[in-house]
Formats: sequence, structure tokens, C-alpha cells
Amino acid sequence: MSRSKAGSPHDPRGKERFNEERATYTVASAQPDLEAGIAAIRETVKTLKPRPGVYRMLDTRGDVLYVGKARSLKARVANYTQVKGLSNRLQRMVSQCRAMEIVVTNSEAEALLLEAQLIKRYRPPFNVLLRDDKSFPFILLRADHAFPRIQKHRGARRAKGNYYGPFASAGSVNKTLNALQKLFLLRSCSDSFFNNRDRPCLLYQIKRCSAPCVGRIDEEGYDKLVGEAKDFLSGKSSAVQADIEKQMAKAAEELDFETAAMLRDRLRAATFIQGSQAINAQGVGDADVFALATRGGQIGVQAFFIRGGQNWGHRTFYPKNTGEVDEGEVLADVLLQFYEEVPPPRTILVDRELEEQELLAEALAEGAGHAVAISIPQRGVRRKLMQQAQRNATEALERRLAETGTKAKINRELAEFLELDEPPQRIEIYDNSHIQGAKAVGAMVVASPEGFEKSQYRKFNIKTAQTNDDFGMMREVMERRFRNLAEHPDGEEGKSNSHETVWPDLVLIDGGKGQVSSVMSVLEDLGIADQVPVIGIAKGPHHGREGREVFHFPDGREKTLPTNSPVLFHAQNLRDEVHRFAIGAHRAKRSKAITASPLDEIPGIGPSRKRALLLAFGTASKVRAAALDDLKRTPGISEGVAQKIYDFYHAGG
Repeated sequence: MSRSKAGSPHDPRGKERFNEERATYTVASAQPDLEAGIAAIRETVKTLKPRPGVYRMLDTRGDVLYVGKARSLKARVANYTQVKGLSNRLQRMVSQCRAMEIVVTNSEAEALLLEAQLIKRYRPPFNVLLRDDKSFPFILLRADHAFPRIQKHRGARRAKGNYYGPFASAGSVNKTLNALQKLFLLRSCSDSFFNNRDRPCLLYQIKRCSAPCVGRIDEEGYDKLVGEAKDFLSGKSSAVQADIEKQMAKAAEELDFETAAMLRDRLRAATFIQGSQAINAQGVGDADVFALATRGGQIGVQAFFIRGGQNWGHRTFYPKNTGEVDEGEVLADVLLQFYEEVPPPRTILVDRELEEQELLAEALAEGAGHAVAISIPQRGVRRKLMQQAQRNATEALERRLAETGTKAKINRELAEFLELDEPPQRIEIYDNSHIQGAKAVGAMVVASPEGFEKSQYRKFNIKTAQTNDDFGMMREVMERRFRNLAEHPDGEEGKSNSHETVWPDLVLIDGGKGQVSSVMSVLEDLGIADQVPVIGIAKGPHHGREGREVFHFPDGREKTLPTNSPVLFHAQNLRDEVHRFAIGAHRAKRSKAITASPLDEIPGIGPSRKRALLLAFGTASKVRAAALDDLKRTPGISEGVAQKIYDFYHAGG
């Protein structure tokens, strides 16, 4: 099965691989009803055959409650009708189920991979979820140029070249990339920058590039550096270091001290990379190490990423919805969802037996295109690696629990100070950014007890507010945020997970009495003023983090906190985050406006044609004044496009 979305039932090629059926909805109350859920499942069982596949349980609105796979759909789904054998968690799930969707696959391994895809897409509340919003960075050594470029890469691996990773964080990949540039002197610039150089850039001066752009190294010499980089990143670091040492000794014997010094610096860069590995993984090759720890009902999974015997960093995952789920099943679900984004290595080391371990290895191998072995290390370096991963997992989980306890305490104190009925689970913070009203942008950030929810952030391009009218801007933002929610207070089908249909427990406004009044006027017009707690936070008289921020209530009251209060620090952090996001959105909008051109308004004129027109005529105004024949003679502009440009500027004849 492909690692792309070709495995999805909604893919155009899906009909060739899967047969998806949707059961008829059972008319029942939206309230949990175990009998209604069992009846809906029994109706589905009647249509099933003993074939492998994936099933989805749906509630009354059609939202996905759970995604599961089965070797035999008929037998697996029928198990949910045997209430006595179900855990409390599964009984709650069945009581909310009102319909099912079925996808038949060719094998159980295909079903396992499709299950991971659907869990990632729907984020069902009864599945174990690997909650990690960031993609993993890689080092990419491109292969689409005579002088390959080395760079950091995130996202889909479409570019031709060699990918090395994953790295645990941007920091770890940046440090390694900087050292690799010193070690192998490979270029990191874009192709357009490379093609337009007539003298070496600063990177050549500081000995981090060999300057192939201006011929300081020929293609053969550069290819040798590329080969050494590939060897080093593939685990042959000792051989590369030994070769550099020989070259350095030879240069010293020949009294070529400048070359010897350059090779010495390269050797130091190699030593830096080796010295920053933190753990000994020599002889392990390509492997990922996973260890699970549990404390107080919480689970943490530590992952080490080993490539070519080098440690590319580690990351701790904290999966959600793990209550009443076996630890081995949790770890298996984490692996399956993790490798939905990252290509698996040939070796995966775990600290316990997994549910359907052989099937999981088969599914990962099918998606990766090479054999994958999952095993529990028993001795040697691999066993020591696992023990270190287990210690890290335990320590990371203990730190998280301590931090969570502190955050919960601060959240309770915040609720008490702001006179809320209970600690807020969703806090929305708002701010505007503009320069004398120009390019105005409103910003919303969201915070939960676990931290900032960056996937929920939203920016608003201000459309109707007058120049420099901060209050009007805030009114527009509030109306656009809450109008749909006021009209559909229970949510709309298909939007149950959208921020537009989620009620905040607290709205924080970066501003004082005037901003709060503007917000309240909008909420009163929408009829929801009593449903959304609103507080304004304005800088105190000293205008700094040391000053006492003033909290403004809708009834006109003002309150302050001691300058050393943890609650004040928390509120300042919330305010600073929305301020940062608003300024970033405003700068992006301003930068886009600076680079905009009147030519952008012409339909069918993209970047390449715009570039051709500007090269030929110099400015957009000259393009506007050009004769039709001149436009037709422009390289890269066809007669049809030239006519379209001319007509755009001469619509009136």
C-alpha cells in the first residue's frame, strides 16, 4: 500500500483498492443510549462479510467516534454488541454510536495502514492519538544540480536528492547543518542566488562554502566533497575523518600550511558532530528506539533517532485518550501514527511486546518498500540504548507531571482572580496590529491547560474598520469570530472541530476599557454577552513587564496583581503571544504589499510572465503604455497573452 494518500478511500484511485459503504442512520436521541448504539451496530453487522477492513463509528452528527481495523470485519464489529465483555470506555463509545462506515481492504496490513491515515484525518475521541503538530526536519542533499545544495527540509519529500533524518528538532538539525557546511564546504544558497554570483559570498570568506558559483572549485572536486558528505551521513564518519587526517598530514609535510589549516578546521567540525551525539550508538546502524513510561494515569513515549550509528536527537511523545488501553497497544498505535509521517528505518527497538507486532512490522514494511524488524533488545549497545531511553522517558514524564500540576494550580488561581466559575479550558486572546491603520490585521491565539494550541490560531484581515480605529477593528474581529457561533450555538454538521463552533471559556483582550466596551457591544448585539467571559489586560503605568498590568472587567472594575505573581506572569505570556502573532501577521501582509505589482491584477499573469514583462519594459507603467505589437514581441509572451494584457489596459477601446 502506498504511503501517499492513494490508500485513502477518498482518493480517485480508491475504488480500485477499497469498497466503502455507509450504513443507514438509526433515528435516535443524541444523548448516550447504549441500546440505540447496539441496535445501530447490529444493523451494520448484517451487511458485513468476514473480510479485512476498517470501520468507523459515527455519532448522530456524523462525527467519527472511533476508527478500528479488523482481520474479519463481521466478527470484530459483532464484538461490540456483547456489552458484558466491553470496558467502560468502549461502553461509552457504543452508547454514542448511531451509524458506521466500512472500508474493505485486500489485507490486514493494508487495513492497519488505512486505520492510521483515518485516525490522523479525523482525530477520533476514542482512539489513542499521537498529538504532535510539528513535522520532523531532515537534511536534504539535493541531486538536481551540477553542484548539489545542502539544506534543511520539512514536509513532503518531493525534491530529488538524499534525505537524512529525522532530526528531533530544528535546533539539532541546524547545529548539525552548520557543522556539515564547515566540514564539507557544500553550498546552501538557492539556485537563483548561485546563478547570479560574480564573486564569492561571505560563507566562502568564513570557510563554510567552497564557492563553486565562481569556479573556486571544479565539478570533480565538488563531487568528491558530496561523496564524503554522503559517506559521513550514512554512518562512515570514521573513514571520512581518517581521510581528512591523511590529507592534513600530507599538506603539512609539503609545507602547505594554509591547506593544512583548512583541513584542521574541517576535522574539528567532524569532531563537533561526533561529540554532540550524547549517546553511544556505534554499530547500531539505522534504528529508532522507543520506550514507554507511565505515572499517575499519564503515558510518555521516548524516541531516539539513530541513523548511520549517529544520534539525530530524541523526542518525547504524550499520546492522548490512553485511559483503559493496554500499554502495548498504546505503543503500537504511537508507532503506526508516527510512521504515517516519517519513513521507518529497517530496525525499530521497543521495550515491550506489542499487540500484533509481526503485523505492524509487515504494514510498515509495505509502506516503506523495505523490510522492517521490530524487536526488544536483550544485550550489548542496543540494550544500553534502550535503558537510556527508558530513563529519559521516566524523567520526561515526571517533569511533565510536575509542570502540569503547576499549570493547573496557576489556572485555578487565574479563574479565582478573574471570578470565573471554573478553570478555563480554552482561552482566546485577541489583538490588532497596523501602522496608522494601514494593512490592519486582527489576531486570535488559543491556549489550553496544556499550552498554546497553534493549530487553532487565526488572523483576520480588517476590511470595514476606519483608519486608526482600534475599537472598530476589534468590533469587526469579534463579529466575524462569534456571529456563526451565535447563530449555531450547538455547532454545525461538518464543523464540530472548527474554532468557529467552539465556545471559549475566557476571552482576553489586549487593551483597556475602550476595547472591552467594543467587544461587549458586539456580543450584546449577537445576544451572547452573558455566555462569553471577557477581560481586558492593559499595561500598567510603567509600561513594561515590571509594571502592574491592569485587568479590566466589563462592569468597569479594575484589578491588579503583585508584580511577582505567577498568575500575572501567565497572563503576560498570553498577552505577549498574541502580540507576537499579530505583529508577524501584519509584517507578512506588509511585505506582500511591498512586493506586489499592478501586473498581479491581470488574469493569467503568473510570476514567470510578470518577470518577462518587467525585463522587457522595466516598469509596470511602461507595460501599460506598450503597443500591442511590442507586447507580442516580448520573449515568453504569446500572442494570445499579449492580446489579453492589451485588452486589460484598454478595455474601453
